[in-house]
Amino acid sequence: MELPIINHPDYVAKINDDNKFPIKKFGALANHLLEKRVVKTFYVPEPCSVETMKTSHSLEYINHIKNKTLDLKYQKKIGFPINDSVVRRSFVATGGTVLASKLALDAKLACNTAGGSHHATFEMGAGYCVFNDVAVAANYLKNKKYAKKILILDLDVHQGNGNSEIFKKDRDVLTFSMHCASNYPAKKSKSDIDIELKDNTEDTEYLKILNGNLKELNKNSYDFVFYVAGVDIHHEDRLGKLKITDEGINIRDKTVIENFYSKKIPLCGVLGGGYNKSFDKLIELHSMLHKNCASYF
Repeated sequence: MELPIINHPDYVAKINDDNKFPIKKFGALANHLLEKRVVKTFYVPEPCSVETMKTSHSLEYINHIKNKTLDLKYQKKIGFPINDSVVRRSFVATGGTVLASKLALDAKLACNTAGGSHHATFEMGAGYCVFNDVAVAANYLKNKKYAKKILILDLDVHQGNGNSEIFKKDRDVLTFSMHCASNYPAKKSKSDIDIELKDNTEDTEYLKILNGNLKELNKNSYDFVFYVAGVDIHHEDRLGKLKITDEGINIRDKTVIENFYSKKIPLCGVLGGGYNKSFDKLIELHSMLHKNCASYF
């Protein structure tokens, strides 16, 4: 058996070339994982159904995306043009996280090569996030009674405000966000647990804070964990303000995965943000999630 990894060619949407979002990373990451023999064959997701999607987003918003009728000012807030390609990608990538979460139930680990769109709220997308795939997948698992108590462990450099907004009244989903205090979004939401880091935080302090919080989280019991493994904490990231090295990210991923795998708690890993100055470095950093998960197979 090999680590279940989800990918779809349509994860690479057509957006304008001057867009700051590195959309081609999804295809490049898939090629990298094949070349490095981390995976032989990807699981290919179906687009997420509207029925599954509407547990986490309003039907009005879903239809505005589906029908490409979203007001231009809201498209600008998202940062993507809502064209055929972006619409397709948004439904397929969300379906990818739902599929990864289902596969993780048996395999204990599974990863999407996209996902972690944590700025999308019930009513609206934002910050390069159209649909909140983790929220959709978490609600899917709950509604199917595959999991009751869920942890969303978000280690992206930006606060997971969409997760905290969607689950603010849900006592069965614990939202944890460890992020740079001064970074986007300017107005933070309130997660169940928010750990705010100072600008220029380095490996030693970062990993110490992470380990301390994992010990606290381990006092609770969870049926399932979603891990948003953003690599925009890297010291060369264009949108991050932290100073974490390659090795720091690698240790972070290993620490998180081992913490839950050793307790036999299923974990679904999703990409989260990454905007490195070097595209090749970005792919290498994102691949650490998949490589570290694959080491258990």
